[in-house]
Amino acid sequence: MRRKTKEVDIIVEIGVEGEINSGDRVLDHLLTALFFYMREEVSVSAEWDLRHHLWEDLGIVLGEELRKKIKGRKIARFGNAIMPMDDALVLVAVDISGRAYASVELAPEEGEEGFELTLVREFLWALARTLNATIHVKQLSGVNAHHVIEAAFKGLGVALRKALGESERLESTKGMI
Repeated sequence: MRRKTKEVDIIVEIGVEGEINSGDRVLDHLLTALFFYMREEVSVSAEWDLRHHLWEDLGIVLGEELRKKIKGRKIARFGNAIMPMDDALVLVAVDISGRAYASVELAPEEGEEGFELTLVREFLWALARTLNATIHVKQLSGVNAHHVIEAAFKGLGVALRKALGESERLESTKGMI
């Protein structure tokens, strides 16, 4: 899946062995964790003007790519994880329901260069909008921004892996998602 605008040129291919090279070392680190815990091979490349545009648009492209991947399939729909990482403990829950919503409750006490909560929020909101998913990320404990944010991405990987998994039935009492 490719997204090319005046601000970014991003390509994300899931199920393809490749490199994660967004040009942002922190985002590459977090995406590596995300896809590892999703148990997905991926290729990511990006050119961008501002980090904000990169993070938001990468969330958009990832959501589009995942939506394409599940089209016409019966999926588990729900996934969750409670992810520890050193001082951090983060809860992540996902519902791929056709409803776009993101609740991001992360507030580490200690910052770390490159680990910015505003960028994490933009990524998660963009992913929720384009995947048509409800995503909740809640910090239960932790002080270090690197640990809290990385735990969130690892937990998101586990939760998405569960939610995107096959189901024998349509997971909706309405008869549609």
